[in-house]
Amino acid sequence: MKLPHRVPWASTGELDQLCSWIFADEFDLESKKNAVERLSAWRAITSLPHALESTLALLTVILQDNLPQSSSSALLLRQSYATALIRLVNGLVDPLQSGAYARSIASIAAQLGLPPWLVELRHAATHEDLPSLELLRDAARESMAWLLHNYFLPTLNPSAAAQAPAAQLQPLSPLLKQYRSLLKITTRDASVQAQHQPDIDAVQRSVQRWIGQAKVAAGAGAGDLAWDEDEDPKERWALERLADALLEKGALVPLSKKKRVFPAGSFLPPAASLALWTPLLTHIHAEHASFPAVLVQRALAHMLASSPAEADADADARPDPSFDMCLARWAFWALDAWSPRGDHGGLGSEEAALDGKRDVVVTLVNALGPGAADAARDRKAATALLQAVCGNNEELQDATKTLLAHSSPAQAHTWAQGDVAEMDRRLHVLLSAEKREASGSDGDSSMTPLAQTSTPPAPSQSAQRPTDFAPGWQLLGESSGWKHCPIGVYMSGSLVA
Repeated sequence: MKLPHRVPWASTGELDQLCSWIFADEFDLESKKNAVERLSAWRAITSLPHALESTLALLTVILQDNLPQSSSSALLLRQSYATALIRLVNGLVDPLQSGAYARSIASIAAQLGLPPWLVELRHAATHEDLPSLELLRDAARESMAWLLHNYFLPTLNPSAAAQAPAAQLQPLSPLLKQYRSLLKITTRDASVQAQHQPDIDAVQRSVQRWIGQAKVAAGAGAGDLAWDEDEDPKERWALERLADALLEKGALVPLSKKKRVFPAGSFLPPAASLALWTPLLTHIHAEHASFPAVLVQRALAHMLASSPAEADADADARPDPSFDMCLARWAFWALDAWSPRGDHGGLGSEEAALDGKRDVVVTLVNALGPGAADAARDRKAATALLQAVCGNNEELQDATKTLLAHSSPAQAHTWAQGDVAEMDRRLHVLLSAEKREASGSDGDSSMTPLAQTSTPPAPSQSAQRPTDFAPGWQLLGESSGWKHCPIGVYMSGSLVA
């Protein structure tokens, strides 16, 4: 869930008015002056999003450009235009330039939908001669049009922005296949490790670049092109897509069921899979601290899904227990290997590691506990993961015992025809007692059976006996000593109700 953030406008109506001042009439300088004053007032009370900062800078130069020529020199205008455009491009690209491996500005701008020639102009204005004034004016108009369609309109109408097509994202499976092939060679023959290590490093860098591209695609797909400083939602989205690709058959889970051989005495993935994928997972975790939690969460989502996503189209869509068990063991490995007690460290403290296990236990309890919806998948892997996560922790063990006690395979009670007849008979007894009390036939007796004078429609004749009344029900008269009393109050020596 995205956290709320502060905006300078009190309502979208103010932003809509600002947008109309800027874009309704290109030659209405008075409206643009009003927009500059409004933006300046907003900046005085709070920080502006980068899009509005760039809009203010461009509008200021445009107004300056429309003053009499004696007021502004051509060189000053060129420098002002160039500075505003450089800050626009850099402010859009820099927040997405994260990770250990840099990406080209052109590739990030292409994913943002920014015209390539603006990136070229930014480079020329920074490292070469200043572009001409006419070219800079065209770039300013193009930038204002881009801001209109990529910031103002999506902000004013978020529903339309959500329907916009997401940025293109290259598939990750070819990179993972290339990495798997290289690691198979080096694990079988350690003597060729040095020969193939450059290729392995190149694949790992490509995976990191893919994560950066996915962050851009996440922003474009959500209509949120990193106007806020917090990039965590986009990074999480990118890591979730990466985890989904890793959890498919052929990656962390071996494609052949014969290779899903689990080590005895420990709840770990197959040894061959650990040797193949641990270097890549460790490399990703070193750059993204939240990756373990994301990997565990996506593994649980695959395990607890109602329909098995890994089933082949021509199969009967039956669950694969070994697939689920492999996912469960990878989830446990991520919790254990990247905890403070693990070899890699990373979660920060013992309490942080315990919090992660608590989250997993809560998720599994909700899926396996009483009242959980029936699913086609086998829950043995989820139950085994729950027991492994609890381990020797008494707090988590108590939760597991409670769950297993309530989720025992007890047969639920089913209604039979005799039960319905019994309910009808008791209802008739109660109704007949009400009629008898209304007619005054019960007199002052201290205790009268409810069905003493009536014969309920029961299948057997035994219901006609005077002692056959509804179990647990008795009618008390005044001579019984019964008195009115609030519920829960005990009066010694008298019957209360």
